[in-house]
Amino acid sequence: MSRHPEVKWAQREDKVYITVVLADTKDAKVNLAPEGVFTFSAKAGQNEYELKLELFDKVNVEESKINIGERSIFCIVEKAEAKWWNKLLSGDAKTPHYVKVDWDKWADEDDDAGPADLDMGGMDFSKFGDMGGMGMPGMGGMGMPGMGGMGMPGMGGMGMPGMPGMGMEGMPDMGDFMGGDDEDSDDEGQEAETKTATSKAAEEEKSEGAAAGSSTFI
Repeated sequence: MSRHPEVKWAQREDKVYITVVLADTKDAKVNLAPEGVFTFSAKAGQNEYELKLELFDKVNVEESKINIGERSIFCIVEKAEAKWWNKLLSGDAKTPHYVKVDWDKWADEDDDAGPADLDMGGMDFSKFGDMGGMGMPGMGGMGMPGMGGMGMPGMGGMGMPGMPGMGMEGMPDMGDFMGGDDEDSDDEGQEAETKTATSKAAEEEKSEGAAAGSSTFI
């Protein structure tokens, strides 16, 4: 048979502090509904504990926070409407014996200086709205949207658009700048050698004629 843990509560105009006093809890499950229904279940030692509280008014689940500690479960429940509640639970039934006022956190509505917020002392809170698997929305496997395998869109295999395989396509043939192809160059070279040989032969004939003339004159 399950037992009821001790519950302490206090409030401010915009929030309610609920502390479930239970040490060394295992498999703790806490749920908060917008209508103001607070449920809790857990194991501690050889016993099982359950709790259901129908709060005085509606609450803001998304902004409410919870801290599960070694000796207690502390919840900051944000009210749907900022106003002071007459009591913790709805209805006219007598408050259960395990629900008590948390005098360490209590503040009166008519305090001259106004009730101050609590010093949480660096407590680590989780939001009730994020408790569904504690997952981060929109982050499947920590992948970045639009980046399949860390590839860059429009860059197949790191290639540059318009340059397949890093080739230099579309550039004019360098032969156009070098005055034609190799065959034309070879023909021109042969013509130049022929002209040079002809000129040398003509010069040799002139030299021989001049020598002959000189010997006849002498």
